[in-house]
Amino acid sequence: MLDAICELETEDHLTARTTYSVFKFQQLSDDDIERLRQWLICPACGGKAYFRKASKDGKAACFGSRYHQADCIEFKPSAQKSREEQDAIEVHQQLVDADALMIDFSRKPRRHSPANKAPTAPSASKTAPTAKSSSISESSAISESSPVPVAPSMDAQVQESKTDYQVNTAAHTTEKRVPSQGLEKLLHSLLRGTDLAKSDLWVYTDTERKYRWRAKNLFVNFADADPLDNKPHMYWGTISHTDPTMSWLNPADSKDIGIPIDGIKQPLLAQFEIEDKRDLEGAGLILFGKCFWNKEKTRKIIQLWNNDLQRIFISKLED
Repeated sequence: MLDAICELETEDHLTARTTYSVFKFQQLSDDDIERLRQWLICPACGGKAYFRKASKDGKAACFGSRYHQADCIEFKPSAQKSREEQDAIEVHQQLVDADALMIDFSRKPRRHSPANKAPTAPSASKTAPTAKSSSISESSAISESSPVPVAPSMDAQVQESKTDYQVNTAAHTTEKRVPSQGLEKLLHSLLRGTDLAKSDLWVYTDTERKYRWRAKNLFVNFADADPLDNKPHMYWGTISHTDPTMSWLNPADSKDIGIPIDGIKQPLLAQFEIEDKRDLEGAGLILFGKCFWNKEKTRKIIQLWNNDLQRIFISKLED
């Protein structure tokens, strides 16, 4: 997209709409770009839009959107679009055919091979727990009385609610096969508008099939994150931009949420082949984590569960 509309609410509670060309927008000061970029929409369909700066290797600055309407004239078919739509079709069919779904956190994405690319951080092994230890931590947290074993700022206990999840006491006696799905296709299906986030489908978050959630209670868009919920969820949406040090991810779906990644930054960037801030602008994001207020209660924080890299997926935009 060469143009985008910036919608800002004035002090009189009126909406001011300004159309920017990408050429004009990139000439704004860095402060103005950071202030306005989360208020951009597509001029044709009104979908939430993003701005990507020019890259060092010569790629031009551009506007874009992951929320175009299907018939939007700004929507350009691409290999990525086709792949994401196929993922959405696959997940939708599982919603129709299956009674339950298991999240396979260990499933590797198709376009990235973290196992073949060593993390650049020397302490990567300390920041990325093993699948076994992570599974134990998660199971303990979802039990009726155990505290959340995550970052010190996340010391509140998970409150049991049968509408959100249940302990499946028959998990080890049933032989019925439950289809599994990785974070990549789940994210693409959510971005492409499937009914996954509204479904009553049971979703297992552990391989032992002991803990299950209703999909409509498990999958939460960043815009709907509630710090008073006191339970972990699969949060999803898109990234608007990062802070200058790439220590925080800022969702496009909400202006008052921050996702800290400083403690896992190097292995995370290596895992998803992120080379600079531009790679994160407009990217899709899904993670299992918990939402809470900052000390001043002015900003919501979503913390990745146990800083476990298996429980986060970033879908970069393809140029």
